Amino acid sequence: MSNPFAGREPALSGPATDIVPVTPSDATDLGQVALALYVETGGTLSIVTEAGQSRSVTVVDFSILPVGVRRVNQTGTSAGGIHAMVLA
Repeated sequence: MSNPFAGREPALSGPATDIVPVTPSDATDLGQVALALYVETGGTLSIVTEAGQSRSVTVVDFSILPVGVRRVNQTGTSAGGIHAMVLA
């Protein structure tokens, strides 16, 4: 099978090279800043953006939130099945 990612530099414009589950935490940042979040079950997301700003957004089921995210807070987050799209 050919690999379209072979020899290609990862780019912030995408696509992400991996998707990892997120466990919301009020104290711990994600392992790496996410390019975007994918949310399976809609609700509220309490996040800290890559720019260091605290934000609260409401999303519907199966949403993609295309913003750099360094943390998903437990307090204030009711959405579920959250995954970070990252450059591995």
